[in-house]
Amino acid sequence: MLVVGGGIVGLSTAYAVTRAAPGTRVVVLEKEAGPARHQTGRNSGVIHSGIYYRPGSLKARYAVKGAAEMVKFCAEYGIAHAVTGKLIVATERDELPRLHALVQRGRENGIPVRELGGAQIGEYEPEVRGLAAIHVGTTGVADFVGVARQLGEASGAEIRYGARVVRVDRRPERGVAVLTSRGDVVRARVLVNCAGLYCDEVARLTGDEPGMRIVPFRGEYYELARPELVRGLVYPVPDPAFPFLGVHLTRGIDGGVHIGPNAVPALAREGYGWDVVRPREVAGTLAWPGSWALARRHWRYGGGELLRSVSKKAFTKAVRRLLPAAEEGDLVRAAAGVRAQAVLRDGTLVDDFLIKEGPRTVHVLNAPSPAATASLPIGREVARRALEALGSV
Repeated sequence: MLVVGGGIVGLSTAYAVTRAAPGTRVVVLEKEAGPARHQTGRNSGVIHSGIYYRPGSLKARYAVKGAAEMVKFCAEYGIAHAVTGKLIVATERDELPRLHALVQRGRENGIPVRELGGAQIGEYEPEVRGLAAIHVGTTGVADFVGVARQLGEASGAEIRYGARVVRVDRRPERGVAVLTSRGDVVRARVLVNCAGLYCDEVARLTGDEPGMRIVPFRGEYYELARPELVRGLVYPVPDPAFPFLGVHLTRGIDGGVHIGPNAVPALAREGYGWDVVRPREVAGTLAWPGSWALARRHWRYGGGELLRSVSKKAFTKAVRRLLPAAEEGDLVRAAAGVRAQAVLRDGTLVDDFLIKEGPRTVHVLNAPSPAATASLPIGREVARRALEALGSV
């Protein structure tokens, strides 16, 4: 079996395959020089509880299950992690109904939450201000790069780094042959596509039409120069019309506090700054009808995100809604990430994890946050489908 992509989902899939079917030979192709160089290694490191996601969805089921499994996996292998809990804070009156809806959604997803009045917020976060909040005790943080590395080692898979997929020859009666940038030809009976930012391109290389395109959104972060202002994790009430959670505060496993992410369109799939522009990839995004429909639908929200991207003052203003003590000088620019967001032709943002199958292929086509949290159950599901395909050929 061949897995394309050495992020946490690809390596979890390899791990799940060898656990479910010992003796299966698995090769992982990763274009970078090491694992977890993109979405896995460039996020806020949060183990999500699953409170945000629609009851019954893959995100809800896998995040709740995956959070508990992730804590257990980290403890078993000595990987840095902590279950810190988090606050979701309403700072405006019009956010209160959405906060109460989250309480109900959390209960439907089996997540214990505690409702707090404004005066009780200080019990958890003395410097945070709000009208009301909820405390979610099962949220935490983890070293997801360490998790990915351990999954790769424990899988027993052959992992080839610096091996970008250049061409795929799929013959349903025989299998797949993949040419890599190293000049190698790798043959397998089944190909699993966990290529993240390039998953739609890899799907098309196999001859499958994914029915979506990845539109990259850069998540921009700052580091808080006075980390003592924040004890744990603090989030605003999210806008249900958009899949991003807003600018939040995250005390990581290293003790530092990350602020962000802001979410803006990236000018490359690996566009970690405004100076990274890949004309072919920009043209591909602009050629997809869904990109224009998305822009028309969310231009007001996107305008606010763009303003915070170019104006540190505007970003600080967003932070001060939650943390009034923060000053512009407290924010130090940190490394950015890029979210691989699947967008349908009509401009719909794919809200759930999306896994599709073709002849001798399984494609993971939408696995942004909380995919790191949910990576163990996602890996099992992808492995199940891949092994079924293996058994039927």
